[in-house]
Amino acid sequence: MMNFLGYKRPDGTVGIRNKILIISVDECCDGIARKIAEKSENAVVLTNWYTCMLGGNEETFNQMIEVSKNPNVAGIIVLAMGCGSILPEQIADPVKETGKLTATLVCQENGGTKQTIEKGRKILADIDAYIKNLKLEKFTLDKLVVGVKCGGSDTSSGIASNPSVGAAIDKLIDMGMTCIGGELFELQGCNEILFKRAVSDKVREKIEILINNERARWSVEGTDVETMSIGNSVGGLTTIEEKSLGALHKMGTKPIQDVLQINKDFIEKPTKAGFYLSEVTMLCGGAGVNYAALGAHIILWTSGAAGFNNAIVPVIRVSGNSDLMNDDIDVNVAEIMEGTMGISQGADLIVQKVLEIANGTPTKIENYGDSTMTLYQKDQRVEKMLNLKYVNK
Repeated sequence: MMNFLGYKRPDGTVGIRNKILIISVDECCDGIARKIAEKSENAVVLTNWYTCMLGGNEETFNQMIEVSKNPNVAGIIVLAMGCGSILPEQIADPVKETGKLTATLVCQENGGTKQTIEKGRKILADIDAYIKNLKLEKFTLDKLVVGVKCGGSDTSSGIASNPSVGAAIDKLIDMGMTCIGGELFELQGCNEILFKRAVSDKVREKIEILINNERARWSVEGTDVETMSIGNSVGGLTTIEEKSLGALHKMGTKPIQDVLQINKDFIEKPTKAGFYLSEVTMLCGGAGVNYAALGAHIILWTSGAAGFNNAIVPVIRVSGNSDLMNDDIDVNVAEIMEGTMGISQGADLIVQKVLEIANGTPTKIENYGDSTMTLYQKDQRVEKMLNLKYVNK
């Protein structure tokens, strides 16, 4: 099995980046978190924009903990104003159990904003000093987890970028990696195809239930929601089912081991190598955080040429649209559209790029134009109203 160079974490996981995650558990501390983060190029800010209340927001709470555990995170600082229901220790303590560096700050207990920023910067400097002493080591590829996502989809997505990424996913799994797909809403109409790939009846039932749940959430009577973007339509897509069949290509052909749930009660993670579906949202910023919470090291992003970035999980952008090709794109497979490149050739380019990024090479726009670290959650009131079925862990 091939190797890559990474950083061993105390819990045995391996990171390919050394990020310092600064979490603002309530939006009132967002400005404080960003002021602290200015002093380190390794710092990333994750803010809970929903509310400082815990009840009803357990899904964001679970994500804050699991994103902190992502292997690409070397240490965390958790901030709170001090008057909300989410205590910073509730986030930090489960992370501390992994052996990761953690610190907490409460603005009201530290004498206010300026004092909290000053103290936070000192903690940040200590974590930076720790990072500088970390050494790269060789690890086998079975330590790596790759997420796959699409956006800015057009005709070239279904013909070039999605199929080439799907073929790459198969190759990565054969090399020992774990790969995770999501966006269940955009797999409508693909149920029967997915059922045939399920490793068991239980997984098959889970696929059906969770796709139907996602369809119900976005189809509440009297509240029409746009699910096809203008870019999709101009790019030649006509229905969500047509979009789904194109999107399915990026999922490869390997057996589906499970569907990883992300909800108010728990977040499931891969238990062995192979391919997984998941409840990673179709919404881009939220998807990046979802994948970070699932433990992904890298995201493969297929597109008609749109860019997307996440500050914790490097994003490899793959496009087959020569008309919109730009410097954001990491892998150009437009020759597939022209008939001068095969799907397997495109897949080989993607596999090579994954190995490069895993070994420390930055993506084309890594650290440029990162999307907001969006904590997306399902509204518990709507969940109750729809009387959705759930699958026990």
